[in-house]
Amino acid sequence: MGRVMGTRRAKLCGYIALIWALFASAALSQRFSQLTTPTPLPTGSTLVVGFLGGYDRWNDEHRSVRRLVLKLREHPGVFAESISNHHQALALRLIHEAFDTNRNGRLEPDEIANARVILFGQSWGGAAAIAVARDLHKLGIPVMLTVQIDSVGAHDSLIPPNVRAAVNFYQHDPFTTIHGRNNIRAADPLRTTILGNFRSTYVFRSVDESNASKARQVFGGSHTKMELDPVVWGRVERNIYDAVARRQP
Repeated sequence: MGRVMGTRRAKLCGYIALIWALFASAALSQRFSQLTTPTPLPTGSTLVVGFLGGYDRWNDEHRSVRRLVLKLREHPGVFAESISNHHQALALRLIHEAFDTNRNGRLEPDEIANARVILFGQSWGGAAAIAVARDLHKLGIPVMLTVQIDSVGAHDSLIPPNVRAAVNFYQHDPFTTIHGRNNIRAADPLRTTILGNFRSTYVFRSVDESNASKARQVFGGSHTKMELDPVVWGRVERNIYDAVARRQP
């Protein structure tokens, strides 16, 4: 009887895993045709790409990354997209086509020199922003700014030298299962300015979590609170606008 029950339990777990995989696949689906940014971009425009955390859907307007992207689109000369952290190749394609002004399929030296790219992300999205910046470094494409918000990843602490400025926001509250990257540093301090590693705490401060699911509220702790903290996201927004206003050297 125990063996039969074990087999049934294993099958049930398999079915649950399959259903979850199908659900996650549907949630993560994102195509290039769904992006609204014109390619190539008008001369002098800035492209901002925000990466969502976890398995968040790219166009979920309950998520702060998506809400900020929609707000940034109201700023003249700024084109912004939210992309799943699992679709870094999509972001790279967007950046390439956005600055391929002569549409010959490759970026010429003058096109690279005029590229204006900002990358930001929350949780796994923070790590994705740095991974994409690293890929752009291999292609010789500069990045004006990277912003990490409670970034979670294995290789998200070292900022590649093609990034002009970088800033990091994080929390390390007790009794929280997910802690963001607490320190970022420049691979080449002569080429990258670290604007700061700024810690937030929610031990004695509450945040409106009505946009979060019950599971996020129960298990996310301060990681969820930071994702919804208007103070943090206001600072992220200001850093992005400061970078947009700054001209290339």
